[in-house]
Amino acid sequence: MTAAADPGPLPTTSPATSLVKRNHWVIRLTHWVNLVAVVVMAGSGMRIFNAYPAFARKGETFPLNPWEGHAIPAWLTFGGWLGGARHWHFAAMWLLVANGLLYLGFLFFHGEWRDVTPRHGDARDTVEMVKFYLFVRKDHPHQGKHNALQKDVYFAMSVLGIVLVLSGIAIWKPITLGVITALFVNYKWARVVHFVAMLLLLGLALAHVFMVFTVDPYSLRSMITGWYDRARSPEARNARPFYHLFGPGKRAQPRDEASRP
Repeated sequence: MTAAADPGPLPTTSPATSLVKRNHWVIRLTHWVNLVAVVVMAGSGMRIFNAYPAFARKGETFPLNPWEGHAIPAWLTFGGWLGGARHWHFAAMWLLVANGLLYLGFLFFHGEWRDVTPRHGDARDTVEMVKFYLFVRKDHPHQGKHNALQKDVYFAMSVLGIVLVLSGIAIWKPITLGVITALFVNYKWARVVHFVAMLLLLGLALAHVFMVFTVDPYSLRSMITGWYDRARSPEARNARPFYHLFGPGKRAQPRDEASRP
């Protein structure tokens, strides 16, 4: 009999096969710069607000703010004093503007705007994600790089960033740049919009951080090195906030994936 040819070693599944390059270095850089800029702007902005903690003029009241006339706790502010806070605020503002232009320009020219812009059908998919997080739906909806709810949040944060910059400029130069101030009716309402937009942006940012650490902590790697393990995605693990950590929400994995370190 003729000896059969040696087929060679059998193919094996490498732990690296589920790794994908997820985030370009421009996305990673602008993400962390935005974090620094927003924190500095929020802290210094609240210190500036404390110099006159009201939206109404002296002798008037502003019914939409139940804390009218009450200063923000000093530990939440940044800059030390009004002049110092203004310097920090404007420095962070120009950093945010330059970083935002770089980010938006990259999204446009690189085509990644499709990953963060809501599209037809995303409203339905957003409802499905909410149902999953509320335990109404059992299995994690199918998603691409980001689920519909994430895209809604990222898009809203970008819009809020633009509103913050425009309303901030309206407050800074209400006479010289009166055309921009008029977009917000007048100086007082520009301050209101600026403050509310900041609160909404901080709220979405905190929700984003909460979801990262409770649902997809493995995404931190992709924001540092760019690499992401698809085998550990929320969809693969059927992950909800906290619930998946205790076992009942974790989807059974194939033997080779479950045995990975």
